[in-house]
Amino acid sequence: MDHHAPTLRTSTAEMSILSGHRRDDSDHRPPFIIRPAGSPADLDAYHRLRRTTFVDDQRIFASTDHDEIDDDPRMIVLLAHSLDGGVLGGVRLAPHGDTDIGWWTGSRLVVDGAAHSAGIGPALVRAACAHAQARGVLRFDATVQERHRPMFARLGWESHGSTVVGGIAHRSMRWPLHGIQDVADATKSFLAEVLDPLRAQSGGLGPDGFRGDDGVPVPGSDIIAACDAIIPSMVERDPEWAGWCSVLVNINDLSAMGAAPSGMLDAVGAPTRSLLTRIIRGIAQASQAWGVPVLGGHTQVGVPASLAVTAFGSTSTPVRAGGASAGDAIRLTADLTGSWRPGHHGRQWDSTSTRSGPDLRTMTGLVAAMSPRAAKDVSMAGIAGTTGMMAEACGAGAELEVASIPRPAAAEMGSWLTCFPGFAMLTAEAVDRPAGLAGHPVPDGVVGAVCGSLTSEPGVRLRWPDGVTTVAVTAGVTGLGRA
Repeated sequence: MDHHAPTLRTSTAEMSILSGHRRDDSDHRPPFIIRPAGSPADLDAYHRLRRTTFVDDQRIFASTDHDEIDDDPRMIVLLAHSLDGGVLGGVRLAPHGDTDIGWWTGSRLVVDGAAHSAGIGPALVRAACAHAQARGVLRFDATVQERHRPMFARLGWESHGSTVVGGIAHRSMRWPLHGIQDVADATKSFLAEVLDPLRAQSGGLGPDGFRGDDGVPVPGSDIIAACDAIIPSMVERDPEWAGWCSVLVNINDLSAMGAAPSGMLDAVGAPTRSLLTRIIRGIAQASQAWGVPVLGGHTQVGVPASLAVTAFGSTSTPVRAGGASAGDAIRLTADLTGSWRPGHHGRQWDSTSTRSGPDLRTMTGLVAAMSPRAAKDVSMAGIAGTTGMMAEACGAGAELEVASIPRPAAAEMGSWLTCFPGFAMLTAEAVDRPAGLAGHPVPDGVVGAVCGSLTSEPGVRLRWPDGVTTVAVTAGVTGLGRA
């Protein structure tokens, strides 16, 4: 983000996130407002400002600072406008490379020479960071002039080496993004502490080797049991979908352990008979689609909305989440058909409600067919968080190759790695014994690929095409430790 140096007369604490205006008792009006470029005239003003600064004044470029990013239709330009509409500064950001894998860069940060003291430079940087975060970006880089490094450092940017551009010393900087960590913390980090009293009983939290698993072997049998609840707000807002998902998540749990599902019990409550009927309708549709009957349960009306399902299946060789070790390859097998569920954009991907029964039942048997060393279905912790859970159960960490992760074209990488993806299974296998789907029937749209490995270092890291790794999850996701 090369830019003409502003004079920093205000502290970060004194500046609002977009205006950079000093707050005092005499004037509460911001001198500028930041918004995306909205017209060709806005862009022309921004380009003239860039030319004056980078070509005429600083001579970083010989004749023009125009480059391929300016021609990228995905590029976003944020401009600082004066109250009368004039352009006082701007910055651009865009995906790095032809395919957007969640790696973006910011560049061409420029401020009008007459507006240096207004705090526009820092405000544009913060606005770009906020925009990148809102877009689910996983890595946000910039190359800035060395003399501006202290400003970026004060704004929280990290330095990652030096370079020279146009004969001027520059610094490679990165804005730390914690979206994956935040999802993992919100959905799973409390489990160890909350569940600790259950460990006191013999067999509590499952037999040795299965702690933290998706389902649990019933002692003395080949039965696998799984149980999941749906959050009440989702039951109230989208009852048929909640009913469908209550079956889906349990079938996925059994599938991840290589178990063939045989039956379910449900516990359903609703404040009205109408809502109760819609919930049951969703359960029944899913039960029919997967061919797994609801054997009984508990149904109540006149109570707050609630929904939980317990499912049963069987296998004599259950696949553990913690059965692999450092050095093993990580594979993601996912259904890439479908779309975001209406009302849940970026959080829930629906690939199952339009599938045929035979397709759904085929997917149920994929982990058993692969017979991997370890497996886990992707839960509300998302692909990255669930990778961390599987690695934790294995007593390991994980590294994911971002560019190798199977992903629907309509899902941005940041959302895909943190959403509930419908049907997605993470498996771990010895590198010399591929556990892929070759030779097994797979419905169209179901894709599997090796996209990482288990490591000796705790947590989850993302490896990018340039060889750089960034931390997605710092340590164990649940705190339950090795299974």
